[in-house]
Amino acid sequence: MTLKPNNRIFIAPSLLSADFSKLAEEVKAVEKAGADILHLDIMDGLFVPNITFGPLVISSIRPHSNLIFDTHLMIESPERYIKDFANAGADWISIHAEATKHLHRVIWKIKELDKKAGVALNPHTPLDIIKYVLEDLDFVLIMTVNPGFGGQKFIKNCLPKIRELKKIIEEKGLNTLIQVDGGINSETAPEVIKAGARILVAGSAIFGKKDYAKAIEALKPST
Repeated sequence: MTLKPNNRIFIAPSLLSADFSKLAEEVKAVEKAGADILHLDIMDGLFVPNITFGPLVISSIRPHSNLIFDTHLMIESPERYIKDFANAGADWISIHAEATKHLHRVIWKIKELDKKAGVALNPHTPLDIIKYVLEDLDFVLIMTVNPGFGGQKFIKNCLPKIRELKKIIEEKGLNTLIQVDGGINSETAPEVIKAGARILVAGSAIFGKKDYAKAIEALKPST
């Protein structure tokens, strides 16, 4: 599946908030409910103060879904594991600009494996850090919480960063997508969409609800 550069908003449930005792069922459920992407938060306990899962879990759920597997690597020196996650079934791979010394090299390592490449930016990280690689990126992930744990409160000060990134992308004539992750719910979704986000990552706002389809629909713009 490829996301075309139009005005549609795409919803990416974060598996971190799912019931880990029945992951396959949870993945199938959000796909049936209308999710576009499955967001996979990979944490190593070093770059962020938490540990989640790795390639084995991804490979185990890959046969159960046709969704885009969007793998967000919150790990130190991500270049060590790019191939492992690609082989496990990741379609998109994002790395943190703060986590590697050779950002351009890692981006192209992802692209050479025929995967979509993204860079994630922590709330305090300026856009300047991707100034010379933006043209190489398929998407940019703007963190609106400090990474490491689910269920955090949305940091409103990140909205100007989203607006600024959208302006830069438009001025350069790029098709780079803006993804936003952190504290996304029915109240904050309209704000990030207005600022320029195209992909919304949401954990408890979807997996924490009884009706996944209604929860996903609640994040989209009203028509």
